[in-house]
Amino acid sequence: MSQAVSITVSDSAARRIAAIVAKSRDDGDALRVSVEGGGCSGFSYKYDLTSAREADDFVIEKDGATVLVDPMSLTFLEGSVIDFVDDLMGQSFQIRNPNAVASCGCGTSFSI
Repeated sequence: MSQAVSITVSDSAARRIAAIVAKSRDDGDALRVSVEGGGCSGFSYKYDLTSAREADDFVIEKDGATVLVDPMSLTFLEGSVIDFVDDLMGQSFQIRNPNAVASCGCGTSFSI
């Protein structure tokens, strides 16, 4: 039984991922987004370039960019939007997560 999963990669995130991968061919051809315990709010987002794919990874492909999410992290990221923001505060990947009830100021940690 398969369940429809909804994680969206914004256009700006897809462009940034594709650019990073193009410059870093040795480090991997996809961005792995995962959730791990820790951070000031309980859970934190982790980003890694990788070429390693697992059979049960959730794969998002958009405009030449590939994002991988493991099944455990998928539970926490359901309904999220992965975005890349370039503003006065700097450049960063940000996740707009509807499951998070609180997050820290840096945007890398959250609680459910």
